[in-house]
Amino acid sequence: MGLNAHVLAIDAGNSKTDVAVIGADGTVLGSSRGGGFQPPAVGVDVAVDGLADAVRRALASAGADGVEHVSACLANADLPVEEAELTAALGARGWGRTVEVRNDTFAILRAGADGPRGVAVVCGAGINCVGMRPDGATARFPAIGRMSGDWGGGSGLAEEAMWFAARAEDGRGEPTGLARTLPGHFGLDSMYALIEALHLGHIPYERRHELTPVLFSTGAAGDRIARDLVDRLGDEVVAMASVALARLGLLEEEVPVVLGGSVLAARHPALDSRIAGLLAVRAPKAQVRVVSAPPVLGAALLGLDHTGAAPRAHNRLRAHYT
Repeated sequence: MGLNAHVLAIDAGNSKTDVAVIGADGTVLGSSRGGGFQPPAVGVDVAVDGLADAVRRALASAGADGVEHVSACLANADLPVEEAELTAALGARGWGRTVEVRNDTFAILRAGADGPRGVAVVCGAGINCVGMRPDGATARFPAIGRMSGDWGGGSGLAEEAMWFAARAEDGRGEPTGLARTLPGHFGLDSMYALIEALHLGHIPYERRHELTPVLFSTGAAGDRIARDLVDRLGDEVVAMASVALARLGLLEEEVPVVLGGSVLAARHPALDSRIAGLLAVRAPKAQVRVVSAPPVLGAALLGLDHTGAAPRAHNRLRAHYT
């Protein structure tokens, strides 16, 4: 390994992977970016193969061939059994003497918190929540989708908005401006045309996430149904955060509640206000923070936590990214 190589930090999301090599003093010695990490689609071995190129480039830029500890925060590591399988797969690569795999939501939490203590709710394409204490205790949810009790996320919000808009247009439901604004986003004149375009693939189905900001703007313009969906998302965020805080015994303490992901980072005023108001009742000492630092910072800080690095190393690392 290189003279100062200490932690290999990996933040692997569905669409991209960031890798950083961190020195014992918190200096970033090398970094790289790779593609998305999707073991459910391609299998664990192939997915880890996809990480290998980014890891190789990061180590090469640091002048290292290995590190003391690998701290990997990975998308789709939703259950402890999946974390164990991925830990074994990364350990077999020999990149570090020790390996710790966590769900990628932990990277958001640690990036936004001053230490390994707090709760994070992430709302991007989906929704997830995790919490941790310095003694190693964690709180989490399966976060597999509707089957595990989840509601929200950009994709879910878009589908809910379309459901209400379709029923408004054909008469089965209440009127809502979403019946006009959703198809209008794609230059179409009706929900029927939008449904047809998505169903036949004329508009790629993945683009439905573009409808989430339309939902928020329609709600901000006064549409009741759109506004109710925004409020429901705020309720879900606070429900997850409050349960995680309670599980960790932090509900009555001053503790950060970190918000991340594209939907929450967009800082929609109505959503922000809903979350702040409800948390003030459920967890009055909670400190709401919206994280802007890259998640790889969180993975790296977790690595320094694991190795017992000095506080000045944490400060140097955070200064590099923020």
